[in-house]
Amino acid sequence: MPIHVALRHRTTYTYEKPVSLGPQVIRLRPAPHARTPILAYSLNISPKNHFLNWQQDPQGNFQARVVFPEKVSHFDVTVDLIADMATQNPFDFFLEPDAETWPFAYDPLLHEELAPFRKAVAPGPLLNGFLAAVPRHERRTIDMLVGLNQAVLDRTAYIVRMEPGVWSPEQTLGEGRGSCRDSAWLLVQALRHLGLAARFVSGYLIQLVGDVKPVTGPEGPTSDFTDLHAWAEVYLPGAGWVGLDATSGLLTGEGHIPLAATPEPASAAPISGMAEPAETTFGFEMSVTRVLETPRVTKPYSTAQWQRIQAVGRAVDKALEAGDVRLTMGGEPTFVADSDRDAPEWNTDAQGPTKRAFAGKLLRRLAPIWAPGAALQYAQGKQYPGEQLPRFGLHCHWRADGVPVWDHPELLAADEDRDTATPADAERFACILAERLQVDPSLVLQGHEDIHYYLWKEARLPANVVLEASKLADPLERARLTRLYRQGLAAPVGSMLPLRRVMEDGVRRWQSGHWHFRDGVMFLVSGDSPMGLRLPLSSLPWIDPKDLALEAESAPDPFAARSPLPDAARLAVLRAADPLDAMRAKATDTVAHGQMSLRRAMDEMHTGLGIEDYRPRPQAVPDTAEDIGPVRTALCVESRGGLIHVFLPPVFAAEDWLDLVAAIEGTALETGRKIFLEGYLPPEDPRLSSFSVTPDP
Repeated sequence: MPIHVALRHRTTYTYEKPVSLGPQVIRLRPAPHARTPILAYSLNISPKNHFLNWQQDPQGNFQARVVFPEKVSHFDVTVDLIADMATQNPFDFFLEPDAETWPFAYDPLLHEELAPFRKAVAPGPLLNGFLAAVPRHERRTIDMLVGLNQAVLDRTAYIVRMEPGVWSPEQTLGEGRGSCRDSAWLLVQALRHLGLAARFVSGYLIQLVGDVKPVTGPEGPTSDFTDLHAWAEVYLPGAGWVGLDATSGLLTGEGHIPLAATPEPASAAPISGMAEPAETTFGFEMSVTRVLETPRVTKPYSTAQWQRIQAVGRAVDKALEAGDVRLTMGGEPTFVADSDRDAPEWNTDAQGPTKRAFAGKLLRRLAPIWAPGAALQYAQGKQYPGEQLPRFGLHCHWRADGVPVWDHPELLAADEDRDTATPADAERFACILAERLQVDPSLVLQGHEDIHYYLWKEARLPANVVLEASKLADPLERARLTRLYRQGLAAPVGSMLPLRRVMEDGVRRWQSGHWHFRDGVMFLVSGDSPMGLRLPLSSLPWIDPKDLALEAESAPDPFAARSPLPDAARLAVLRAADPLDAMRAKATDTVAHGQMSLRRAMDEMHTGLGIEDYRPRPQAVPDTAEDIGPVRTALCVESRGGLIHVFLPPVFAAEDWLDLVAAIEGTALETGRKIFLEGYLPPEDPRLSSFSVTPDP
């Protein structure tokens, strides 16, 4: 979890008299290669009467060039920055294979580019002695660097040295001590004499108090601390510049923020420039403050913080309840088969021989737990470029108020079920359903494959090839033609009932109508999709698009008041095996409870669900010259693999969808056949909930 700190660095020069200053170069902006994220940065110069230009030196370091046109009595530089102290692994890099062991040589081009960083001063006796102690046998490069860094730490004690300049390696080794810049320069020279490119770095060091004390080793700082610091960087092929802090003997981490990295220490001075001689008072101050600190494993929320969080949470819950705001949470857990999990369908293929069957089993295991009384719908899912057919999408729909959508789950078919339903059974199912929806069953129309198209396809096959042994390159096309010719082109595919919901005398009713075709036969669009997706809508009588738009029912206003969903009693009548007996039983039960007379009970039930209303209602054939056109949405019933599939048309109200599904369930109960629900999903409605099982990827 992040810790954000604010660093302030202020340097002041106060002169005894106004003086002239030459151009001042300020190197106090984090370098481009800084690994610690800098979230904000500002540089303020005083006096305000100055010119400032940002530049980059030959090594790419940022530097501000400041010019004062007039004499000044003081010169102040203030840096403010915010850093993200996310933990960094200093060993998070790879090396080129040739550089994994030391000694190694840079390639010729890199050797030339790194020339300024390989320039070594002539060694004195102390530096020669220090280098002679470094083992020269072949070993891992990282081990060699860690050992050399530790050797410099062991030979030089850290001191704070205020005088300017950097000691030579001889002086540092002779004194046996030095400031951070002295030990950094010693390490740079040692690396160069050992054949490695190295540079001197000045920057900020931020050290924060640890959340817990270490079990072994030094405890670290007792308070948050920051200061100007210096260290070395070595160039390693594959990793780039890697920081080594000789003051601690460690590699640099998130607390090291480089400001300038150069071949020589003089080029990395924080502030440099000329000034007229005068008595000067120097001031320097640095501070670091934590501005954001999120809970983490080593420093979790305190008890008081948890209590405040819980109090706020309870207040939010109370406000949500008062405003009737309902929250939902989505997620996409991924499941794979517990056997043959290395098969392509569980790794790279969207579909496979067993994926849909497993998806159906998962749907049926989850539905009773999450959504008792739900309806299961096997629809088509997404279709991606390069895939001939859409993927499957298995859906579970239930009511938020707990009223069952589907009472008999044993009537919902699964992929492993078997039956012997024929197109004639599908037609009978559609006719019985039409009666339940109070529309004329004679309006049910059978659909056929386009004979002319497939005869043309057969005629184009080679003369010495029969269809059953076709060598078509496309396996889907080969299977499609074989299936069609085995079942016979003249055989019906399924049955279609034109259907839509209309308002008539203030009551919503189902309406159907005749579909007319030039040759009197409904030929489906060729393909493998369900019949409901292959209806020849373009062959229906033409009407003006403006008039067609008037037939469409738009989705309801999500903020508008909604009428109640059909109650359990109404749906029970619709899904009963014998709806007339169900109506009489409900009326008798009402009378038995003393709520009303038998005549009144039957009158109440007559509204929209009277006995005679369940009989076919003849409908006149529309006059296409006068009518605006036929019903253009349809419900389809077809037998595939011996099982009845019911394709739902689009509806625009949840009440209508529930009404239709209940009638389909009653028809399945009456015919005694398992069915698949497919087709259009129910309309979006907060009173209906759902989850889906779909293939991945």
